[in-house]
Amino acid sequence: MAKMYYDKDADLNVLKGKTIAVIGYGSQGHAQARNLKDSGLNVVVGLREGGSGWKKAESDGMKVMKVADAVKSADIVQILVPDETQSKLYYAEIEPNLKKGAALCFSHGFNIHYNQITPRKDMDVFMVAPKSPGHIVRRTYSEGIGVPGLVAIYQNASGKALELGLAYAKGIGCTRAGVYETTFQEETETDLFGEQVDLCGGVSSLMKNAFEVLVEAGYQPEMAYFETVHELKLIVDLIHEGGLERMWFSVSNTAEYGGMTVGPTIINEESREAMYEALARIQNGEFAKEFILEGMINHPVLKAMERYEKELEVETIGKEIRSKMPWLNKGIDSD
Repeated sequence: MAKMYYDKDADLNVLKGKTIAVIGYGSQGHAQARNLKDSGLNVVVGLREGGSGWKKAESDGMKVMKVADAVKSADIVQILVPDETQSKLYYAEIEPNLKKGAALCFSHGFNIHYNQITPRKDMDVFMVAPKSPGHIVRRTYSEGIGVPGLVAIYQNASGKALELGLAYAKGIGCTRAGVYETTFQEETETDLFGEQVDLCGGVSSLMKNAFEVLVEAGYQPEMAYFETVHELKLIVDLIHEGGLERMWFSVSNTAEYGGMTVGPTIINEESREAMYEALARIQNGEFAKEFILEGMINHPVLKAMERYEKELEVETIGKEIRSKMPWLNKGIDSD
C-alpha cells in the first residue's frame, strides 16, 4: 500500500523565506501559483514576455517576470509548461539561471523519466502531482477542501527533499485530501496508461463507436448521443462517489444485468491485449519518442486528428444538444 501524508505531516514553515517560481500559467500553473500565494508563500510567475498568460497572471495579483529572471530569484522552480516544450525551455532559460542548491519541482514525471531533462546533482528534484485538472485544484482549495495528490523524490541533495515536497503539497491544498508517495517512473507510466487506455483514449473511442453503431442502425442521432455520450457523466459520477457497487445499486436491474453480461464481450481479451501493447510502448519509451518527435515538427498528426474529430457527427450533434442546455458551462464549446 502506498504511504499517505496529510496536513499534520507537512510544515509550511519549510517554505517560509523562500521564493517559489511557477513557470507557466495554464491549467495547473494558475491554480498552483494562486494557491501557494494564498497560503502565504512568496510566489513569482515566470512567463514569456508578451505571452497570453502575462496579463492574466497580473490581473490575478501575481508577480510576473520573464522566465530567466523568475528562475534567478527562486529557491524552488516548479515547471508547469507542456511536456513537449519543457526540455527546450529548461536548457535555454532555466538551467543557466538556477541558483546553486535550488530545488526543481514537477507535476508530471515525463521529462525526468524519459531523460529529456537531466538536473544538476546539487539540486533537490521532487514531484507534487495533483490528481485533478487545475481549475478543480483552485476551486477546491478556495472551498477549504483540496484534491488528492502524489509526491515523489528523484534527487535528495539536501536530505530534506521530502519535507520540501510535502510543504509544497500543503501549499496547494493537496495534503487536505491526502498525498500518496510514489516514484517518477510509476507516476509517469501509470498516468500515460490511464490517459491512453481508459480516461481519454478508451472512453472517447468507446463513445464514438457506440454512437456510430446506433446511427448506422437507423436511430436518430439525438437519441444516440443521449444514450452513448450524455449519460456517461451520470454513471461516472456514481462510480466517483461510491465505486462500481454504488453505480450498480443506483441503476435499474435491466441496466445492471445487461451491463454485467454484455460489457465483458465488448471490452474483452482482445482489448486487454491491446492494453498490454499500449503499456509496453509506454514502458520501453516508444510512445515518448513518438510524442517528442511529433512535438518537434509542430504536431501535424495531432492537429489532423483534431480537425477530423471536430467534423464527426457525434461532435456536431453534441454541440447542438448542449446549446439547448443553458445550465452547462457556457464558453466551453467556443474555446
